[in-house]
Amino acid sequence: MTRIIAGYAGSLTLTVPSAGTRPTSDRVREAIFSALQARDLLDGARVLDLYAGSGALGLEAASRGAATVMLVERSHAAVQVCKANARLVEQRAPRGASPSIRVTGKPVQSYLTSTPGAWDLVFIDPPYELGGVELDHVLAALVPRLAADAVVVLERSSRTPVPAWPSGLALERRSDYGETAIFWLAATEAGPES
Repeated sequence: MTRIIAGYAGSLTLTVPSAGTRPTSDRVREAIFSALQARDLLDGARVLDLYAGSGALGLEAASRGAATVMLVERSHAAVQVCKANARLVEQRAPRGASPSIRVTGKPVQSYLTSTPGAWDLVFIDPPYELGGVELDHVLAALVPRLAADAVVVLERSSRTPVPAWPSGLALERRSDYGETAIFWLAATEAGPES
């Protein structure tokens, strides 16, 4: 069972696609969001959730105060799940404080190379089998879409090699939770649209 952990939609149960996704565990999400809140990175943030699956990461950010959330997922079934979950979160928002939550069915690389935007916080939770070269291309395409001082949270299997960080992104730290490795990255240069 996947749920929103805290914020105005706290305890809301989310639907998860029946196949093709690997939801981030509640334990890992709680650790990620505790760290983000300790750094005051959620309130009013523009959030991009790549390989969104159920949308749990982006929707958790919305529940905790993000202003804008974009869920990017290419699977048609997962897009429908993201849209349904987004509606549930929006219905829980306090009057006058509803975030803008959007969902797109584009592949991640296509979205990054064709859609403008400057993001404050980016979640990247690709399938563990996603190849390193493809991930390298995604990270490189993301750099021009980052706001100054943006934070990127990348989830990978702890068994996969450490990605090559492109110019414009620097590793701050790595946290391991069993089979899951979380890489905390910081933008080192502002994108052209920030």
